[in-house]
Amino acid sequence: MRFTTMRLCGGEALMAISADDLCLNMEKVSDQLEGMGLSLKQKDEMMAVFDWRGMETTIYPQGKVMFFPLKDRSLCIEYATEILGKLV
Repeated sequence: MRFTTMRLCGGEALMAISADDLCLNMEKVSDQLEGMGLSLKQKDEMMAVFDWRGMETTIYPQGKVMFFPLKDRSLCIEYATEILGKLV
């Protein structure tokens, strides 16, 4: 997968934006995340929020993944690739 990144929250968060056109079923994504032993803080048709590697992580239907706090762009891409690789 290829990604671009975007800084958010005053530079404290990074979002990986998939170059591929994804349309994730958030109900299925939520079930898969819970199946991996992750506890979801919030889930609806627009996002799933969970803790991952000590960061608040949000995944969106378009394949965007936001990590807070995170400042390293290469780690952002690595982590998004790992997460989406388990879901897609």
